[in-house]
Amino acid sequence: MEQERQKHNDRNDRRAQDEFIEKLVKLNRTSKTVKGGRRMSFSALTVVGDQKGRIGYGFGKANDVTEAIRKSIDKAKSNLTTLPMKNGTIPHEVLGKYKSSAVLLKPACPGTGVKAGGPVRAVMDAAGITDVISKSQGSRTSVNVIRATFDAVAQMMNARSVAQNRGKTLNDMWG
Repeated sequence: MEQERQKHNDRNDRRAQDEFIEKLVKLNRTSKTVKGGRRMSFSALTVVGDQKGRIGYGFGKANDVTEAIRKSIDKAKSNLTTLPMKNGTIPHEVLGKYKSSAVLLKPACPGTGVKAGGPVRAVMDAAGITDVISKSQGSRTSVNVIRATFDAVAQMMNARSVAQNRGKTLNDMWG
């Protein structure tokens, strides 16, 4: 009985892991010179998402590449946020800022595709967004661009909550 329960839990754990798409945005190697030579360490920046609007990012450091990636994925899964989606795109234009990086996200017509570079593309693909236009301004550092993108996601408003705040129905808002 206990063995069956353990197998069932293992299956559920694997299913929970499979639901997320993991994208490695940046892998960085640093070295420290010590008495015996150079000591290498690695840092990894990853984005995870379920392609249904839930996304997260994580940054992990370790002496081994696989360990750094694993740490960053674990952190990303623990920091999930929800991105409001409307027909495969974002609901409205938004500007996200972090330090000297700024990311402008605009909704796009169906068939446009993801017009975004590097880190922003990884976030949109992981979220399941199929049509969006973006522009990165200022610092192009991957970590800062990702944080600016997540700032933009945090500023996005869900149509249902806006209608509820205004005391209207969704049909009244969209016609």
